[in-house]
Amino acid sequence: QVHMVESGGGLVQPGGSLRLSCAASGFTFGTYWMHWVRQAPGKEREFVGGLNWSGDITRYADSVKGRFTISRDNAKNTVYLQMSSLKPEDTAVYYCAANRWGQRGSYQFWGQGTQVTVSS
Repeated sequence: QVHMVESGGGLVQPGGSLRLSCAASGFTFGTYWMHWVRQAPGKEREFVGGLNWSGDITRYADSVKGRFTISRDNAKNTVYLQMSSLKPEDTAVYYCAANRWGQRGSYQFWGQGTQVTVSS
């Protein structure tokens, strides 16, 4: 069965950094685009970033571009989100998600999410 497990979330002060990881299993990881999506309380889920099979094409939401970096290690079946210059507005549950062709908002597999809280 498919499993995707996020880790690395926590409480950080504004301006700080965190690195999220998502370990995947149960599907052919290297043939899927991988994405990070977040959801704050009372809000809809929001696309954060994504990358293609090899990781040489990346896409980001305007709100995080220049601050967040998405990457993947296909040998480890893991996707990462390096977050820096964090803002209170970044507070959300962060999910990793997978699809075959990189479309936003339509994903075949989801993780359970990890909480990121940015607060002083």
